[in-house]
Amino acid sequence: MPHARNRNPSPIPEVTWDTGLKEMNETWKGAIACLGVAVFFVMTIGIIYWQVVDQPNKNWILRGTFSGLIWERRTHSLVIQTLTEDKTFLEIDVGNVGNPDIEVPFVRNLCWLNKTEFCYTWDSVAEVKISLDVNEETETECYSMTWTPVLCHVELKDCFSMTNVSWYGGASVQGQTWPINDQNATMQPFTVSDLKDNPSGFGSALERYFLGSSGVAVLVSPDIPLQLGVDSRQQFCLQSLPGMERLPLQYTVCVARDVKAAHQEAAQQLSQHSRELPNMKALWQPFWKLLTNVDSGPKVERELRIFSNRLKRHQLGEGVISLNEHSTTLLSDMDHDYCNVRKRGMSKRLTRDLPLVKLLNISITLSPFLGVDTTQFHTSLKDGTEAFWLSLPSAPQGQLIPVMSRWQGRFCVKLNITNPGAVSWFLDRVGSLQAHLGMEYVMLEGGEGNLFEEQALRAPQDLSGDKYIRLLADLATRIGDSTIVTAGTRSSHKPLFVRMTPLQSDWSLMGLKGIIPSLLHHTLLGYNFLIPDAVGGSLSGDLVTDEELFIRWLEIAAFLPVISFHTAPWVYGNAQVINLTQAYIVKHQRDVVPLIEKYAEEWQMTGNPIYRPMWWLSPSDPMTFTIDDQFLIGDKVLVAPVVEKGAVRRDIYLPDGGFQWQDSQNAQVFDGGTFLQDYPVPLEEVAVFVGRS
Repeated sequence: MPHARNRNPSPIPEVTWDTGLKEMNETWKGAIACLGVAVFFVMTIGIIYWQVVDQPNKNWILRGTFSGLIWERRTHSLVIQTLTEDKTFLEIDVGNVGNPDIEVPFVRNLCWLNKTEFCYTWDSVAEVKISLDVNEETETECYSMTWTPVLCHVELKDCFSMTNVSWYGGASVQGQTWPINDQNATMQPFTVSDLKDNPSGFGSALERYFLGSSGVAVLVSPDIPLQLGVDSRQQFCLQSLPGMERLPLQYTVCVARDVKAAHQEAAQQLSQHSRELPNMKALWQPFWKLLTNVDSGPKVERELRIFSNRLKRHQLGEGVISLNEHSTTLLSDMDHDYCNVRKRGMSKRLTRDLPLVKLLNISITLSPFLGVDTTQFHTSLKDGTEAFWLSLPSAPQGQLIPVMSRWQGRFCVKLNITNPGAVSWFLDRVGSLQAHLGMEYVMLEGGEGNLFEEQALRAPQDLSGDKYIRLLADLATRIGDSTIVTAGTRSSHKPLFVRMTPLQSDWSLMGLKGIIPSLLHHTLLGYNFLIPDAVGGSLSGDLVTDEELFIRWLEIAAFLPVISFHTAPWVYGNAQVINLTQAYIVKHQRDVVPLIEKYAEEWQMTGNPIYRPMWWLSPSDPMTFTIDDQFLIGDKVLVAPVVEKGAVRRDIYLPDGGFQWQDSQNAQVFDGGTFLQDYPVPLEEVAVFVGRS
């Protein structure tokens, strides 16, 4: 029988071994658990550190050939920089999207298959789509941005920084500045209003276009309702209108090598139409406003005769005598015989019953308003043509009720410019007056504002925003190329003259000092053919009593497209004022009009403005970005008038255009880039420098 072996030769009892092993396992388990907690803690700290400290603040979203779009996660900003990050074109604050207290990575591109597009969604707030278009021929890169609300009643708001960027464009305001950085405007609809009735609003000219000195242009979608606000020296903001329609906020940002190149690219996008010239004959004639307060057509006729004789007596040449709407109405009321004869089928030639008026060169003033106390309005209610006036139905299928408003102190209705019958009626009225009075020029005013929105009424879709003004420009074009309008938006290509906003009779930005900023603003937006406000200012309607103001204003007006007068020079009883007026009218006709005609052809071909800011010649020179009291006609004529009361000296900066500048008065020659301090400019003169190659 074999010897049985001892299964446990160890002197340690088996039970004791098992207990020790269990104790060791518990010890190791505790250590491993502690180690796991420590690793988890370190990982958590690392993730927090990466998110807060180590993660880069900038995330490149899109890259072009020389620029790129960056997301600044801490400031909730989109930034367009050069790829080398040595220049910032633009910073857009979008911090209102989502919760600004929570950092948004903004790096998850939902359009990752397409390297020229970026898509992202903020849950329950908005979707954004950004596309990049590179134009190698013009060396510009454009970022098209569309923000769309996910839910109804969401306001979208993007703010464009003014830090280190001078901005131009947008809309006219009271006290126009150049650049717009010093302006203030509360958030409001970005539409044209009458600045006389709404001094804190936006006036004409207005375009959805902003230009920055860093070489950036912002073009906003033209057909989507929009609000604009400007915070002086900080930012301007675009904001969508909240509503059930979930309206998007849509704009394009184009960057180029400098501000001039950015504008030239934007000008091509602003207007795809061929550019047409108005009647250039108007540039050769001063416009004289007839100030009269009479109550009949024959009295208006007599005042016209007296005023015309005074112009001849003072040798002020052949000009255009402008009649206001009241005087126009009085003269047209003398046309009853014409109307009756026309009904009998007789020719127009036999109905001209105002031969004296027809011998004069006059302009008349019309508006789309008609008094509710007139026979024409009551007749329209009887014959069923109430649809000729802007109206709303009394019920969903009810009768149309004309919407009333006030114009020139009267209760009026306004022409329904979307009604072909109403437009034909208005054109017939103009044709009747042309046959009756023989006038060449027609001032068409009263287009500003939106009759429905001003009264908190829902406007028809085809009359929302500024659509009335655009349709009125179409109507003005049908009248003829000698028509003058008082409001312009998306119509700079049409053969029309645009009257600048009336100014105060003083030396402030709302008066004399505002002429050049307004001039540069209009021409930047494409409105080159201006009827400037009358010499001395006409806002108050009173005669200008400051003789020095009249002279300094006249000196500027002589270099504008048209010289217009509200105060006649003979009211001062001073031969010097009359002689200066004669001299500057001649100078305008001899020297300025040919220049305008020359650069008008360039504008037609290229879109380059006739009147240009200083940075046009030196677009990388920061000195030129804020000069608001000098302007160029073309490239080689620089005008530097005096705009300070009592001054006979002024500082002048001659930009570097690659040539020298010669003073037209004393023939002194200066290099480009020269700063002239306290340069003498006597009361009777204006500083003009001509470029010499």
